[in-house]
Amino acid sequence: MLRCRHVLACTSLIFLAMDGFAQSSDVLRIDYLRIPKNASGIETSRYKFLLNIPIKLNEDNYLVAGAEYNQFDVGYSVELPFDNSELDTFHIVDFNLGHITKWNENWRLITVVTPRLASNFVKSPDGDDFFFNATATFLKDVPEGDKPFRLVLGLSFNSTTGLPFPLPLVSYYKRFHPKWSYTLGIPRTNFRYHLTEKQFLQASVLLDGYFINIQNDIALPDGRTGSRISLSALVAALGYQYRIAKRTSFYVLMGHTIEQEGILRNDKRDNVFTLNRDGNFYLRGGFKISIF
Repeated sequence: MLRCRHVLACTSLIFLAMDGFAQSSDVLRIDYLRIPKNASGIETSRYKFLLNIPIKLNEDNYLVAGAEYNQFDVGYSVELPFDNSELDTFHIVDFNLGHITKWNENWRLITVVTPRLASNFVKSPDGDDFFFNATATFLKDVPEGDKPFRLVLGLSFNSTTGLPFPLPLVSYYKRFHPKWSYTLGIPRTNFRYHLTEKQFLQASVLLDGYFINIQNDIALPDGRTGSRISLSALVAALGYQYRIAKRTSFYVLMGHTIEQEGILRNDKRDNVFTLNRDGNFYLRGGFKISIF
C-alpha cells in the first residue's frame, strides 16, 4: 500500500507516469531537461526520446505502437552517509500499445497499455524493475470554429502508485480568443499567448519526476534499506514554441521548481532518506511532432 506523508509526492506518484499516448499527442519527441545543482548539492539531467507509430486499420480505427526512453544522470556534490556509487544513472523504458476508435460523431475512445522497465540497471533486469500502466480515455476534439477546444476524460491505472484501482484523468484545452488559449489538467496546466499562428509564449505549472527501482539495495546507517528512488517536482515555467509546420515544432521552457522532493524509499514505498528538498532552476527544450 502506498504511504505518502507529503502532498506533492503523493500527487506526483499518481500522475507522473500517466503520460502515455492517451494524454500525449506526440508521435515523435526529443527532449532534454536540466535541473542545475541546488542547495542540497544535487543536479539532474534527463534525455528523452519518444516514438509512437499510428497504423490505420480502417477509416475510424487506428493501432498505435511505440516506445519511450528516458535516461537520468544525477550528480552529487555532497557526501552522503551511504554508498551512492550506483545512484548516478537511471533508465526508464516504456512500450506503448494503443487503440483509437471513433465512439460516435463527437467522441473517440483511446485505450493504451504501457509495460515499463525503470531501474539503475547495474545488472540484468529482474521482476522489481517491471511496472505496468493502462489508460482508457474519451477524447472530444473541435479544432475548427471561433473557439476550438479539446476535452479528455478517462481513467488511468499505474502500478508505481501502489493503489489497486484506476484514477480519474481530466484535461481541457480551449482557444477562447484569437491570441489566447489555455489547458487545464494534470500533469500540466498552461496559458498561451499566440504571437502568430507559428509562435506562442506560455506560462505553465506542471509536475515532473520519476519513480525507479534500485537493483542492489542501499544499506542506511540506521539499519533501514533503500530499494526505490523517486523525484517529485512542482514546476512554474515560461516557455516559447515555434511551429516549423502545422504539427512540428521546437520548444523551450525555463522556470523554477516551486517544490521538489527527492527520496529513497523501501520496498513498501516508505520514505527512508530524503535526498533533496531544495528548489532550483528548471531548463528544458526539444523537438516534437504531434497529432494536434
